[in-house]
Amino acid sequence: MNFLDNLVLPQSSEHIELLHYILMLIMFLFIPFISILFGGTTLSIYYRRKGLNENNPMFIRFAHDIIETLTINKSIGIILGIVPLLTAVLIVAQLLHNTESPAVYYLLTSFILTTISVILIYTYRYSVIFSRLFDNIKNIIPEDDNTSEIIKNYRDGSRALSYRSGRYGLLLLFIALFMFVAGISNTLFPLYSFEVLFRFLQFLTAAFSITGGAIFFSFFYWDGGRKIDDDNYRTFIKKIAVNITFTGTIIQPLFLTYDFIALPSTALSGAVFTCGMIAILLLFVAYHLIYSMIRDANLKMSGPVFYVLIFSMFGVIVKDQLAMGNANKLNSVILNAKYIEYFNEISGANKLAAVVSGEQIYKNICSSCHSFDHKIVGPPYKQTLPKYEGKLDQLVAFIRNPTQNNPGYPPMPNPGLKPNEAQAIAEWLLKTYKTK
Repeated sequence: MNFLDNLVLPQSSEHIELLHYILMLIMFLFIPFISILFGGTTLSIYYRRKGLNENNPMFIRFAHDIIETLTINKSIGIILGIVPLLTAVLIVAQLLHNTESPAVYYLLTSFILTTISVILIYTYRYSVIFSRLFDNIKNIIPEDDNTSEIIKNYRDGSRALSYRSGRYGLLLLFIALFMFVAGISNTLFPLYSFEVLFRFLQFLTAAFSITGGAIFFSFFYWDGGRKIDDDNYRTFIKKIAVNITFTGTIIQPLFLTYDFIALPSTALSGAVFTCGMIAILLLFVAYHLIYSMIRDANLKMSGPVFYVLIFSMFGVIVKDQLAMGNANKLNSVILNAKYIEYFNEISGANKLAAVVSGEQIYKNICSSCHSFDHKIVGPPYKQTLPKYEGKLDQLVAFIRNPTQNNPGYPPMPNPGLKPNEAQAIAEWLLKTYKTK
């Protein structure tokens, strides 16, 4: 997108790594909140409609309580739902600059739809509150009082508004979440692929799982738990929380296992595998805590269940961000090379050449894809440099204009080095590789 490209600044490898960490922290804020917002709104709309159709006050009460509790207030919706996603759009535009990836388009679409859906969902929240208030007022006004009819009209209007805003808000949020998942997965999988659909289903099940944990936390743990005077209502809430938490959680290891299988080899690393395994282990801890609550009919573990599910979600977020960084490593090298070129232009090439050694060029540019003794993205130097012994000029020429010699590795991007910089790195590599 042209207007986003205008906001992109040249980035060094250190800045790119920092952007990945910032994006990870943003996901820590956005994903749990938007998951709870989606799951809580779905439950509220379902039980409110069901309660009105069946004239069941317990369902209606639960629908009111769940949307009022889990959405907290409109400021939280902006701080955790809208601002982080906008920031993520800008960061991804920076990280994927100069690529053909449409991820930024998907995320920008998700941001627009999420903004509209958050407005509609909070409209639903407040119209539900007003509708409940009008119900209470109507109950204390005699039927023959003219005010009763006015209150009834206000109540019916609030119900109609809540139904429309809740339904449309939830639908838009559903689409927004799909575009969000497609955007953060685009460096790994194309939009119209089974893997993206599978990841979206994983997101939805995780959303309901964390929503169940949030119900446990807010109703039975936070500040000593809510004062619920109706034992039947208390049992009803517990049953719903157990069902959706356990059902959503039990499927997660299957999704994560498939994701490991589906990830491209360029995205895999020991850290990706470790974070995924930690997330799975935490899910098994959650199973144990849920079973303990069912077995002992004791809700003291309701808080730990929520914490464990949150940290499991964090593990999945870190795994996905590391995989994205690994898959995007070649583009990061190109961006770093452009940063070096930009820095040359504003500071003077001769001055830079005087202070940058071959070792420094290796650390800033080459080490992103190459090591001396093992594969990262490109082949190890101990495998490729022997053929250049005594052929310094050929190595310099290759560095300045690389070609693909081994089809088993991706083509090397041009690092954009000046002749003296290419000479410096070539001399340092030939001098150093035998000692590594």
